[in-house]
Amino acid sequence: MKVPLLDLKKQYKEFKNEVSGKVYRVMAAQDFILGKAVAELEKNIAGYCHTRYAIGVASGTDALILSLKAIGVGRGDEVITTPFTFVATAEAIALVGARPVFVDIDPRTYNINPFLIEQKISRRTKAILPVHLYGLCADMGMILAIAKKYGLKVVEDAAQAIGSECKGHRAGSMGNSGGLSFFPSKNLGAFGDGGMVVTDNAKIYRMVSSLRMHGSTKRYYHNVIGYNSRLDNLQAAILNVKLRYLNRWIDARIKNAEFFNKRLEGLPLTTPFVPKGYRHSYHLYILSCAEKEEIEKYLIRSGIETRTYYPVPLHMQKCFKYLGYKRGAFPEAERASRHTFSIPVYPELTDREKKFIIGTIRRFFE
Repeated sequence: MKVPLLDLKKQYKEFKNEVSGKVYRVMAAQDFILGKAVAELEKNIAGYCHTRYAIGVASGTDALILSLKAIGVGRGDEVITTPFTFVATAEAIALVGARPVFVDIDPRTYNINPFLIEQKISRRTKAILPVHLYGLCADMGMILAIAKKYGLKVVEDAAQAIGSECKGHRAGSMGNSGGLSFFPSKNLGAFGDGGMVVTDNAKIYRMVSSLRMHGSTKRYYHNVIGYNSRLDNLQAAILNVKLRYLNRWIDARIKNAEFFNKRLEGLPLTTPFVPKGYRHSYHLYILSCAEKEEIEKYLIRSGIETRTYYPVPLHMQKCFKYLGYKRGAFPEAERASRHTFSIPVYPELTDREKKFIIGTIRRFFE
């Protein structure tokens, strides 16, 4: 049996006819740039994320860049974030001219450890950029309290966490703004790149809306130097259809994760930890094991696709060598990069496929 890490073809069959009609209507209207579908999606995403505003942009990376620009982060500033995440998080900080300052992770959640943040705050610190990794929200209660104490802004990297919750609050709605990604593999994925900034702040809304359009609010009049970062109207039409399925897909991911958690008990590996009051959307289902490389090879040979996410923490990446960090600077992030791997958790997994995955893992340890 072959079980891919993600099977978007299965998902596509569920809404194929519906989405085709939406796409054809956009093409018939020749309405491609910031059209009706984008406006509709922005309204729908704001409602879904429990924010006043949502602004469609070209990618999740741009959502972070424009959010940072909108809160005034620039050259000479520092932004505190995690070294255990996709490169786009720290890349966005660097691209607005600021310096990423890393803080080690909580070994249970893999998110930034809030107890270590204060010691990294300096007079140059402008913001904190927590990542809701794998679909589990960071400890926003502590992070927001620290931000308030020191007068800092908070931008949430919710690229992997649409629909996730922290004590009743949706990912992206708790900080000054949040960045979403609609990369095809995300829980709410487009048929190409796309992203969204969500916020309750009218000033951030106006600034991001201008920045995505070359710094313009009126055609051919440019108040600031901006970007060409607009969500494609065709992608918005597709996402409006898929958004209606999102809660059901997340519920299925949670059900699959609970299936795995129960049946992997007692084995020498660590299943995902979910704090009380949190809703994990399981963009990824991550296991941790001292024999990570061996079990991954065994699963792949058996037909089960796995992947190591972030095998090299950001402080050890060549592009961030200039920051001056050395191996050992963030031991928990480095340990996670050596021991963690993912297995399939997508909503369309059959009972037979799930049992095959569990049986294969158990056979490895036997």
